[in-house]
Amino acid sequence: MGALRDDGAAALRPLIVLGATGSIGRQALEVAAGLGMEVRGLAAARGSASLLRLGTAHPGATVAVAAPTGEERERFVAELGRRVCFGAEGVIELAGTPGCVVLNGVVGSAGLAASVAALDAGNRLALANKESLVAGGPVVEAARRRGGGELLPVDSEHSALLQCLAGEDIAFVRRIVLSASGGPFLGRARADLERVTVAEALAHPTWRMGRRITVDSATLMNKAFEVIEAHLLFGLPYERIEVLIHPQSVVHSLVEFVDGSLKAQLGPPDMRIPIQYALTFPRRAPGMAPLLDLAGRSLTFEAPDPVAFPCLRLGYEAGRAGGSAPAVLNAADEVAVGAFLEGRIGFTRIPGVVERVLEAIPRRHLGSVAEVLAVDAEARAAAREAVGSCG
Repeated sequence: MGALRDDGAAALRPLIVLGATGSIGRQALEVAAGLGMEVRGLAAARGSASLLRLGTAHPGATVAVAAPTGEERERFVAELGRRVCFGAEGVIELAGTPGCVVLNGVVGSAGLAASVAALDAGNRLALANKESLVAGGPVVEAARRRGGGELLPVDSEHSALLQCLAGEDIAFVRRIVLSASGGPFLGRARADLERVTVAEALAHPTWRMGRRITVDSATLMNKAFEVIEAHLLFGLPYERIEVLIHPQSVVHSLVEFVDGSLKAQLGPPDMRIPIQYALTFPRRAPGMAPLLDLAGRSLTFEAPDPVAFPCLRLGYEAGRAGGSAPAVLNAADEVAVGAFLEGRIGFTRIPGVVERVLEAIPRRHLGSVAEVLAVDAEARAAAREAVGSCG
C-alpha cells in the first residue's frame, strides 16, 4: 500500500465508491477526503441531483448510473460529458478498473457482479454489500482467488473481528462473538411483537440505517447474515460463531482464544471507523469519529431470545446447509421485509415467510453470478407467493 506520509495518512490507491449517494457511500467519501484519497469513480442506481453534485465535486471521477431515466441520461451527459456511463454493465466495468480500492455500498443482489469484477481485477474490495457474501459467497471467493484481490469487511462487527485477529493465528481461536444491539424490541416476548408497527420497527436505538437493514436488525436477521459472513470471511465453523446482545453498541465484536483470553474492539457507533480501517488496512491514520469516553459507562451482555427472534436460527440453518440456501434466505427476507414495510404482513410473519421459502426451494451448488441471480429470482417469486397466502 505504500508508506505513511508525514501526516500519518497512508499513500492509498484511488477510490471507487459504488452506492455513492447512500449512507455508507457518503461516509466513505467523507473519510476519503480526510485521508486525501483520489476519487476515481462514483456509482449509484439513479441519476439523482446528489450524484450529479458528487460528480461535479470530483472532476477526475467516472460516474456510473445503473438505471437512469431518459431525462437523467440527458442531464448527466450535458453536465459531465464523456465521464458518465450508464447501465449495470457500466457499474461493473467501473468496479473492474485496475489498481483501485472499490468500496461496494450497493444495496441488494445488484452488488454481487460488481464485487466479482473488483476482485477479478485484483483490487481491494471494501465490502458493505451483504448480499455479495451471503448470497454469492463461493462465487466471490472464487473471484478473489482468480484475480488475487483483497476482501476487507466494512461492517462494524466484522471489522472488529479483523482488528482483534490482526497478528493472531486463527488456529488458536476458540470462538468469535458478534455483538448485536438487540434493536428496538429487546426484551419483548414474541406475543408482544404481533402488533408492532412499521414506525416502531424503524426506531433503532443506536444506528441510523436504511429501512430494510433496520427491520433486519429488529428481527435479528441482520445478525443472521453477519454469522454467515463471519464464517466465510474467517473460515470458522458455525459452532464457533456466537451472538451476544449488547445494547450499548460499544463492543463491536470479541474473539476468545484457546487459553481463555478475550480480545474486543470498542468504539463509538460510527461507521466511519470501520470504513477507514478497510481503506487503510493494515495501517491506521487519524480519524474523524468522536472519541469514546468509557468513564461512567456500563456494558451489559445477554443471550438472544430464540423464541422471540427465530430469524437468527434460520440464518444458522441456512449457513450450515450451504450452497444456495443463504441466497434463498436473503431473497426471501427482502421480499418479506418489503411486505411488512408496505403493511401487507405483520412483523412476526417475516420469519414464517422466510422459513417456508427455505423449505420449498431445493439446495443446489452455485458457481456463477448468473446461477446466484437465478436462485435469487426463484426465491423472490416463492416469497411473494408465501406473502400472498398470509392472512
